[in-house]
Amino acid sequence: MRGKFVTFEGCEGSGKSTQLKLLGEYLSSSGADFIMTREPGGSAIAEDIRKIILNGEYVNMCAECEALLYAAARIQHLKEVVEPALAAGKLVVCDRFVDSSFAYQGEARGLGKEFIAGINSFALENYSPDLTVFLDIPPREAFARKHGADLNDRMEKAGMSFHEKVYEGYKKIAAEYPRIHEVYCGGTKYETAERIKALLIEKGIIK
Repeated sequence: MRGKFVTFEGCEGSGKSTQLKLLGEYLSSSGADFIMTREPGGSAIAEDIRKIILNGEYVNMCAECEALLYAAARIQHLKEVVEPALAAGKLVVCDRFVDSSFAYQGEARGLGKEFIAGINSFALENYSPDLTVFLDIPPREAFARKHGADLNDRMEKAGMSFHEKVYEGYKKIAAEYPRIHEVYCGGTKYETAERIKALLIEKGIIK
């Protein structure tokens, strides 16, 4: 039986890394057959592309180049990591996927949904997630919680107006795609983790 594909989305500082760590601990303790991976990255080639995308010195990178680099890393990651795991019946949990491109490059960078869909057609046509968890917290709250932006990260230091557009982009696609489920991030990290676990159980992803 083919495995399930679950993706996690959210603005910078939404707590994705923490929630993925907690989910990974739960899945390990329950004996689940799974892998945790990320975008951009997840494989050697895609990780090298990630370094280029996030390099804080590349301030002149145009939006189209940025979007195409994400799409290139995504295809390599799907071919090399995600597809073999799904074919082996594993649960694949991925930190970001194509919805990030719709929110960051399509909405915040102004490239539009059609451009993003076009360059990500391979991913969209062949690897639609079974479930997407969107960690819902406005950017101002998120950055306050993480005590500001990482100035070595080109995306984080893009400015608050940019990240507010990203959030708006996420809310738009969440309203459009039933597979995207918004999870409130208020309260403690453990309370959020319980909401996520309950959602995954309800949707038949985990037991």
